[in-house]
Amino acid sequence: MTPVFLTVDTEFAWRHHAAGLGLAQVYRRSIEPAGVGLAHQLAALARHGLKACFFVDPLPALAYGIEPVRRMVGTVLDAGQEVQLHLHPQWADPARFELWEFDRAGQAALIARAAALLVEAGAPPPIAFRAGSYAADDATLAALAEQGFRYDSSHNGAMAPEWSRTTLPPRRIAPVAHMGVTEVPVTVIEDAPGALRTFQLCALSATEAAAALDHAAAHAHAAVTIVSHGFELATRDGLRANRVHARRFEALCAHLSARADRLPTVHFADRPALSLTRDDQPLPPSRPRKLRRQAEQLWSNWVEERAA
Repeated sequence: MTPVFLTVDTEFAWRHHAAGLGLAQVYRRSIEPAGVGLAHQLAALARHGLKACFFVDPLPALAYGIEPVRRMVGTVLDAGQEVQLHLHPQWADPARFELWEFDRAGQAALIARAAALLVEAGAPPPIAFRAGSYAADDATLAALAEQGFRYDSSHNGAMAPEWSRTTLPPRRIAPVAHMGVTEVPVTVIEDAPGALRTFQLCALSATEAAAALDHAAAHAHAAVTIVSHGFELATRDGLRANRVHARRFEALCAHLSARADRLPTVHFADRPALSLTRDDQPLPPSRPRKLRRQAEQLWSNWVEERAA
């Protein structure tokens, strides 16, 4: 079996905060937008019998207090899913948006502060972490190890080296021991020869996602890690559902449910047995799949995002 980490980065969208919206609007547009946010996604996961990890960023508590973070955490835990730690540092220092802009001591201090806020909000002590924008480097992982974290899931070869700055190879998609933690990389596919694309809900068509999962199962990959966001099924303004993304989410859930015997979804807290010596390779490129996705993306960006 190939375990699947279905992950949802759950955070306040900075753009709504920067626009000066009040807490109620920031929460609604970021966490529960247009009826396709956190509650909707949790219900779909329950309906399909799937597990997901919600990487929650608690640092907005520095601007809005702990209650909205407590609400996020409680919603996820009450649904039987897990909460792990996410972190966008601009909530603590608006001049710095990427974690690697801080030295190792600064990163360690931010991680400790965020972990304490997450626990204050009602979550168990986190054992897994993902940096906002995948902006981790080896110093991040070393700081996590020092604080007792077991897993990191920040390495994303499609975002390297501009954003994701660990020293792991960009094509690394199998879990590996690195800097004292188990790195569980975000899965990527080969979009074109030599070009990688993130296995993210808004980045792959349903056909590409299914092909990537079937490729992983056929080759007995050590793990698959999928990324989404709490607001990703809605338009960027958080006011309407994006039907392209909503359909992709339902198709992904159905595909995983139908293949649960070969691609079981897992929590980090399950501490699943992971091979750390594999050299799994991304799904090779396919021009027909890419053209179909590009057509979907055009519709998503030019119709769904602009619908009245």
